[in-house]
Parts: sequence; structure tokens; C-alpha cells
Amino acid sequence: MTSEFNPQASSIHIGRLIHQVLSQERYTASWLAKRLYCDRTNIYKIFHKSSIDCELLLKISEALNHNFFEYYTRQYENYIRECPCPDIDQDETAHKC
Repeated sequence: MTSEFNPQASSIHIGRLIHQVLSQERYTASWLAKRLYCDRTNIYKIFHKSSIDCELLLKISEALNHNFFEYYTRQYENYIRECPCPDIDQDETAHKC
């Protein structure tokens, strides 16, 4: 049996993380909407999404000067570290699962 990385099993709720960073930086949904050239209501919809398009995530990362992709990278790195595959070595490109 092989173990596969399953992004659908992600415990990351990216919308909540975006909302959290926006609040920590004391920005408003209207502020972010202006930078993304969209309506404020669309920003509130993003807050409720557990996943979003990579291109949109990049735009949000740039607007907030925060790398939201790092959460997924960390999750994947943890998966590699905990992989039950006996053939794995330190080089992630050699991952066999």
C-alpha cells in the first residue's frame, strides 16, 4: 500500500488564516478589496473558504506582504518527515510514496 499526499485532507483553512492576518495587521476587508480590485463582499466570502485558487492566494499574499503558501509547504514537509515509506531519503525528490 502506498501513502499519497492528500491536499483534500488538509487541516488548513486558508480563509480563516487570511482573516487572521488581515485583522492582526489592522486592515479591513474594504482595504483588501481595493487592492484586489473586487467588491468587499467577495473578501468576506474568501474568509469562509477552506481553499482558494493559487493565483488569488498569490495576490492576497502580495497585498498583505504575507506568504500564505508557507502553511501548505510546512504541511507537506511534515508529511514527508512522517512518511511511512521505507525508501525515503532526505532528498524530497526521491520520495517514493
